[in-house]
Amino acid sequence: MKIMVIVAHPNLDNSRANRMLMEHDGLHANGNVDVRDLYKEYPDWTIDIEREQQLLLQYDRVVFQFPFYWYSCPPLLKKWMDDVLTFGWAFGPEGNKLKGKEFMLATTVAGLEQGYQAGGDNWYTASELLRPIQATLNRCKVHYLPAFVTYNVERVSDEALRAEADRYAQQVLAPAIVESRY
Repeated sequence: MKIMVIVAHPNLDNSRANRMLMEHDGLHANGNVDVRDLYKEYPDWTIDIEREQQLLLQYDRVVFQFPFYWYSCPPLLKKWMDDVLTFGWAFGPEGNKLKGKEFMLATTVAGLEQGYQAGGDNWYTASELLRPIQATLNRCKVHYLPAFVTYNVERVSDEALRAEADRYAQQVLAPAIVESRY
């Protein structure tokens, strides 16, 4: 299985958690994972739509890795989705290019996990707050895999973060257990 991880972090050099996740040896061990830094590739925000669409066709699984940004993804990733996942290509009557591919969200959160539940500081779980992105991907007829969420990234120890990176690599590389809806 060929996997592409699209990392979208506006300040990746200063992100201990996202860097550790994307650089984890386990993620790269089998040679079937390509990691891309969206902000590095498109510093002027001019996205090469045709190139991105051709890249998507080459992979079986796509992972969007990003910091949780005001209950969503960073703005360049949102622009990427708006520009690349076009009507007639990714969705709509003739838009079936991504049909059956696997997509996963991987996000890092500064807050505690307890804050992301009913009655918590944020009122909703991270999975509930990620639903708009999931709905977008569902329109593209993809297999949406369970999201990966790492909490408390600003205060967690390096040891705990390494354990999260191990868990991340395992989830990214795991065989899918999703049956087709399409």
